[in-house]
Amino acid sequence: MTRHRDRHGRGTRGPMAVPTDPKVPVLRTRRERFDDIALAIVTEIDGRWQSRLGLIEYAVEESPDIPKEWTVEDHIPLGSLERGSGAKPARLVIYRRPIVHRCHTRAEVEAMVLMVVVEQIADLLGIAAEDVDPRYQP
Repeated sequence: MTRHRDRHGRGTRGPMAVPTDPKVPVLRTRRERFDDIALAIVTEIDGRWQSRLGLIEYAVEESPDIPKEWTVEDHIPLGSLERGSGAKPARLVIYRRPIVHRCHTRAEVEAMVLMVVVEQIADLLGIAAEDVDPRYQP
């Protein structure tokens, strides 16, 4: 008779759920969950305004490049917009870490991503942010 014991009192070892596909992890990372939120918001707003937006690329980056001469009083951007010209598309970037740092819940992250995307799209189109999405709250 063999005895299996937990010598250090740490409980069961190994995965609690066996993945159906060993190449796909069971749990999504924080970055993947943020990307899902951003994709859902961008897809909805882009679908509504595509006829006026034209060519536009969307991206999520970890954090913005901050110049060394910035002071503590300067705010860290949550997103950025590069206007396109000719065949070059406009580019809207959402910065994950500054947004996540300001939020405590998933609902706050969703609201903050919506705010950033709506403000950038409104700036690109030259209209009020409230006109881009009625859920917008500054």
